[in-house]
Amino acid sequence: MQLKTDPTATTGPIGIFDSGFGGLTVMHQICELMPRYDYVYLGDNARAPYGTRSFELVHEFTLQAVRHLFSLGCPLVILACNTASAKALRTIQQRFLPQTDAWRRVLGVVRPTAEYVGEISKSRHVGVMATPGTVRSRTYELEIAKLFPDISVTGEACPMWVPLVENGEAASEGADYFVRQHIESLLHRDPLIDTVILGCTHYPLLLPKIRRYMPDHVTVLPQGEYVAHSLSDYLRRHPEMDCRLSTGATRRFLTTEQPDFFNESATMFLGEHVSAERILLEA
Repeated sequence: MQLKTDPTATTGPIGIFDSGFGGLTVMHQICELMPRYDYVYLGDNARAPYGTRSFELVHEFTLQAVRHLFSLGCPLVILACNTASAKALRTIQQRFLPQTDAWRRVLGVVRPTAEYVGEISKSRHVGVMATPGTVRSRTYELEIAKLFPDISVTGEACPMWVPLVENGEAASEGADYFVRQHIESLLHRDPLIDTVILGCTHYPLLLPKIRRYMPDHVTVLPQGEYVAHSLSDYLRRHPEMDCRLSTGATRRFLTTEQPDFFNESATMFLGEHVSAERILLEA
């Protein structure tokens, strides 16, 4: 796949990548805050979920997606997937981009969320509820430690939460058990937690139940809003990137699954009709 490397190339859309549907919650917040830009969303639904896959495989799949979005002219790609951000972002930024596309940028969702924790937590005890892969990576723990060394971080893996959302069971009575179970487990391990990061972009669809079982004194942080504001600030600080982004207010959706399958579930995440195109990702 031939990639453009000319910094004077014509403008292009912002690429947003996720292993499945969860990144649509981030895209929704970004589009709400910055509607004038063009966007291309790519979901690798055929190979989802990424949360239980190895670092090597997540990196391989994520790099394929990034290269595809670059081939479509995206100067900037957001990894709206916590697992991809945790297992692939740093290597892509440090090894792939300098050698092949030094003028393009790939950003993740972990640091933007971590940056807000220091302003919110009073007890300096923070919980992270995420997929097993994200929790095992300790990415949030390490990122928060860089920014706020005085904050203690406790991770809680919630392996059933993504399947509940993707199977349309987020509002079901059965979901209550799994939501309550993991909240109680997290707070039992550290009763001083006053801030909880939802470290998976699927989890906002469980917010009504999460807030039902989370104590009132605990602040819950879904990612979309914080990622959107962080991106807006990034473009303000980097006008050389902002001027490379096209502003036709269009949105395009790509999936590695059957479009009908994607469209039905994506409508649940976005609250509006979506018409996707199927693509194949190549090494």
